[in-house]
Amino acid sequence: MHVVIMGCGRVGSMLARGLERRGHTVAIIDQTADAFRRLSPNFTGRTIVGMGFDREVLIEAGIEDAEAFAAVSNGDNSNILAARVARETFGISNVVARIYDPGRAEVYQRLGIPTVGTVRWTVDQMMRRLLPEGSEPEWRDPSGTIRLAEVHVHAEWIGRLAFDIEKATGARVAFLTRLGEGMLPRPDTVIQEGDLVHVVMPERDAAAIESQLGTKPEEL
Repeated sequence: MHVVIMGCGRVGSMLARGLERRGHTVAIIDQTADAFRRLSPNFTGRTIVGMGFDREVLIEAGIEDAEAFAAVSNGDNSNILAARVARETFGISNVVARIYDPGRAEVYQRLGIPTVGTVRWTVDQMMRRLLPEGSEPEWRDPSGTIRLAEVHVHAEWIGRLAFDIEKATGARVAFLTRLGEGMLPRPDTVIQEGDLVHVVMPERDAAAIESQLGTKPEEL
């Protein structure tokens, strides 16, 4: 598919390279031509100098034929404005904006504009490592009803089936991180020492489920 990116900083240039490696076509927009030096010499996509929320600039980037748009400049206002233009003017359904302000990120997420809040993501990652007894959401649906979180499990869950967690709590084990790699649990997958357990659960039940998994499991 064709993807338009606004912002050729570190994130935008890496995103462009990754998309091209996967066989997609890319057009990348930035206010300064110097920014395109971050792109690989082998980059074959289009580079456009201009504002990513300008209608004519977006048309030059091929937005009318695009299936996705990413706004990853260093300005929250520009990113949100560009994301809204892409979605509301050109009808692009796959739109994402990078937002530095966590408060703004939550507001726009609830308005249906997917956002990546870099500050919030970094803080959440730190919290999950510093305070393993309590989970910080890795993802929350726009309504705030469902969360995906890395949950600390009591040592005596080790050696039990991942499915036992589901039977005991009613939550769903979305995936495990084992030796730094993600893996989807199968019916015979056993929790091993060092596994990070990522659970999907209702927001209202999160505290109870975390407490249950943080204690010795009852016999099932």
